[in-house]
Formats: sequence, C-alpha cells, structure tokens
Amino acid sequence: MDLKIDPRILTSPATQPRTDKKTRDLQSLRESSREFETLLVMEMLKSMRKSIPEGGLFEKDVATETFTEMLDMETAKATTSGKGLGIAELMYKQMADLIEKKK
Repeated sequence: MDLKIDPRILTSPATQPRTDKKTRDLQSLRESSREFETLLVMEMLKSMRKSIPEGGLFEKDVATETFTEMLDMETAKATTSGKGLGIAELMYKQMADLIEKKK
C-alpha cells in the first residue's frame, strides 16, 4: 500500500487555522505585556546596580559596562520567563477586556 500525500494539501490556506483580528490583537498584547515587564525588571536591576558604591578590584571600562548591561538584560528575560513577576499577566487581563469589547 503506497500512500503519498501531496505537500500542497498540507500547506494550503484551507488547512491553516484562521486567526481573526481579535485573536491576533490578544497575542500581540500578551507579547507586549511580557516585553514591558522585562524592560521594567531591567530598569530595576540597573537602578539597583547604581546604588552599589564604585571601586573594587577591577576598573570600569566600556567592555565591563557593555557586559553588565547584557547580563542585566538576560537576567531580566530569565526573571520574566514563565509566570514572571505577574505584572505582565495583570496588564494583559486589564487591557484584554478593552480588546474583547471592541467591535
């Protein structure tokens, strides 16, 4: 028994799930909320780092500052992945009602 499937059938628009505008808007809102929470945590980490007195074993140069900023960004991403702090979810719930009520 030779079963061959035409690849055009699998990728045709008829077989792709249709997403309406509200669904796309809600997905975009969820992503934006998550990005906002990440930026908020990054700014919080940056402010916390500024409160530490300077000095120590190593001198501060451009490379160290760049690495520190990259480290803060990755720490913020890791902190907000999964459930995160909950800020993104609260923002999403509050603004999703506006999208649902829109015609």
